[in-house]
Amino acid sequence: MASTLGKRVVAKGTLFEGCLVTSAPFSLARSFATKLFVSRLSMYTTDEELRKLFSAYGAVTEARMVLDGRTRRPKGYGFVTFKSEVDARNAIKALDGRIVNSRLIFVEEAKTKGPEEDSSSN
Repeated sequence: MASTLGKRVVAKGTLFEGCLVTSAPFSLARSFATKLFVSRLSMYTTDEELRKLFSAYGAVTEARMVLDGRTRRPKGYGFVTFKSEVDARNAIKALDGRIVNSRLIFVEEAKTKGPEEDSSSN
């Protein structure tokens, strides 16, 4: 018989110090986002052209170019949001490093701003 001296035995499915104990393995894998950052686009690219380019790889929920605040013209980069992570991954694989409208574009997972990166808090 194994000794449990000095060890806590917790039944599966119970709360232990605020954490639920389960038999499922714990995963440290990061969740992949569905929002992509697209850079080095032509300054003449429209939201609709961006959506059309990425729609070939899945359901796009949003496609928008970032506009210059003064001139209201595209800055040459934008964001595309997919309905599923799988579609977003496929778009990255297919379009990252591809030439579109005579320009080499880069596609990557969009990074979210944390509170320490927010410039409005200064």
